[in-house]
Amino acid sequence: MSVTKPVKLAILWHMHQPDYRDATSSYMVLPWVRLHALKDYLDMPLLASKYDDVKVTFNLVPALLDQLELYAQGALDPHLILSQKESDTLTVIDKQSILKTFFSAPKDTMILPYKRYYELYKKAQAIYHDEITPSLFSSQEMRDIQVWSNLVWVDPIFQDDELIASLLVKEKHYTETDKQKLLTWQIEHIKKIIPTYQKLYKEEKIDISFTPYYHPILPLLCDTDTAREALPHIKLPKHRFVHPEDADKQIKMSVDKFQKLFGTSMQGMWPSEGSVSESVAKLISDNNLKWIATDEEILLNSLKKSSLNLDDFHPYQIYNYQGLKILFRDHALSDRVGFVYSGMDSKLAVDDFFEHLYKIRERFIDQLDDIVIPVILDGENAWEYFQNDGLEFLEMLYERLHVDELVQAIGMSDIVRQNKSVELTSLYAGSWINHNFKIWIGHPEDNRAWDMLSETRKFLVSFENNNHGFDETKIKQAWEKIYIAEGSDWCWWYGDEHRGDHNQEFDLIFRNHLIAVYQLLESEIPSDLKIAIYSGVALTKAVMPDGLITPIIDGKRSHFYEWGEAGYYDSPDLGGAMHRVSKPIQKLYFAYDHENFYLRVQFDIAQFKVTDNHKIVVEFSHLSDFNIEIPFGKCNTMSKAELAYAFDDQLEIAIPRKKILSDSFGMVTFVVSLYEDEQKIETIPELEPIDIEIPQPNQEMFWPT
Repeated sequence: MSVTKPVKLAILWHMHQPDYRDATSSYMVLPWVRLHALKDYLDMPLLASKYDDVKVTFNLVPALLDQLELYAQGALDPHLILSQKESDTLTVIDKQSILKTFFSAPKDTMILPYKRYYELYKKAQAIYHDEITPSLFSSQEMRDIQVWSNLVWVDPIFQDDELIASLLVKEKHYTETDKQKLLTWQIEHIKKIIPTYQKLYKEEKIDISFTPYYHPILPLLCDTDTAREALPHIKLPKHRFVHPEDADKQIKMSVDKFQKLFGTSMQGMWPSEGSVSESVAKLISDNNLKWIATDEEILLNSLKKSSLNLDDFHPYQIYNYQGLKILFRDHALSDRVGFVYSGMDSKLAVDDFFEHLYKIRERFIDQLDDIVIPVILDGENAWEYFQNDGLEFLEMLYERLHVDELVQAIGMSDIVRQNKSVELTSLYAGSWINHNFKIWIGHPEDNRAWDMLSETRKFLVSFENNNHGFDETKIKQAWEKIYIAEGSDWCWWYGDEHRGDHNQEFDLIFRNHLIAVYQLLESEIPSDLKIAIYSGVALTKAVMPDGLITPIIDGKRSHFYEWGEAGYYDSPDLGGAMHRVSKPIQKLYFAYDHENFYLRVQFDIAQFKVTDNHKIVVEFSHLSDFNIEIPFGKCNTMSKAELAYAFDDQLEIAIPRKKILSDSFGMVTFVVSLYEDEQKIETIPELEPIDIEIPQPNQEMFWPT
């Protein structure tokens, strides 16, 4: 037994934004690469490299680096163009766009802390009307919004910069000169990002890996039928997509980009969304990469696939599949960093993190030479939900890693060279989200996108074979459009899983890349490509849960995947494209664990304001005398109460199973109604209640709906 030998910790921060480039220019359709560049891409490696004995891995997406390079060369996006305009010259349409989009940041952490920005936010949010509200803002107020919507994205470690500090102190009444200096500072800041990664990697202060070039789901490029390994009954696209050569090309382009930037061979890869399969592992190995990483749920299912005894294996060792080393992330610990610690005091969060590490170390105290704890998560989006962009947490984390003798932070490439590996005979096909590919395939919108990609690719191959004298540059550009369209981000936003403010833009970007193939080849554009894939309306049938969940009953989304495996019912909008009548309840989620039945009621807060006069009634039609009434003025968040519920931006409810099922299992039939005083406003679903069969504990079997 070793008293002081450290356990090895391998942290990987994944840096990724979609490819926002317009299909025919360097114009960025959305501004998130630029804004995250101010907040995440430079401070993260600088903070991580402070101590020579602390090393972490950064996974970069090559297409993200391309966009950073374009910004350094003068690329524009709609937010930047509106920011550059002199406020005295803004049109009514400009002002409308600014008031609708220039507060796109988490309110609690990026708007509330800044008094002037919050004042302007409140004024813009008060009963917005397109024709009236813009006229209520002076040119000075519009200029202050332009400045603040850029200034709040600057990471705290750069707020001591003379210009940034002076703008923060000034607070309001900014001049056009102030604004232009800030926008110039941004571009100079972006120019430092790639050279910083190059310098720190050369000095061996950080490790770096890449994803495949345009962030595709490699197993689905190899064969869309791969989705059936995890979801045997999933409905797949009309055209089977089988192009392992494209997957290989995406890997090779990534390897070449790494060699160009860092002057050495790439060692490892985080496959997009942790998506792996046996055929993908072979492709990656054939490209001379030494390691990949994915989620521990993939390990569990790989062990089952290999008919191995689960008790003999664990995720804290390196595995070897046909010569390729694989690390499996600690799912729970990674999610604590990404989704839980933002709501905790930084010191308590770091203490909690290390307590988990100590427990794992103690469990394997006699095997520490070959133990590693992989913690892998998003390296940018999480921090905007922390106070001060997570600066205090990160500084405390790295300092603790520096002084703590029981934990050693080490790069992924270093650990695979040092530790022994365990042979894995089979590799399960899935991603780091629910160990399947459901987010990217199976929904009618996803499947239509795959069919469009298949048809466009087939057309390009046929055209190339039949037009040998055609411009080779245009052929090459057409293939680039195909590879961009193979990226995972488009199907991320199709289907019911992710509904945001920019689904239509993502749809248009995807289809425009396919349209550009036909334009480059001087061919007629199929009419189907001109019709939106994203419908804006989710499927209205109730979708059953994918797994057990235990959400935090706090009235808000505590972390991104908190309700990811819940069942749901989307409330359909009424009306046509010109006028849509919104309903107060947007979506209803339902789920269970061994103790409780859970409900989450999501409101259309842009159109409907909840008051103390409102109440929710859950009506259980399988019971004759038990309904639940929840008045919004009296929320109960006591976790050990007979009923727990909380409302913040949504209503979350936990009901003990024994309260609604005499044996704690069986059929639950329910609807949810919204009342104002005693007047019923809405019932979800309208026509017939939701039926959900809750099995006995440990008898659960989840199948895709």
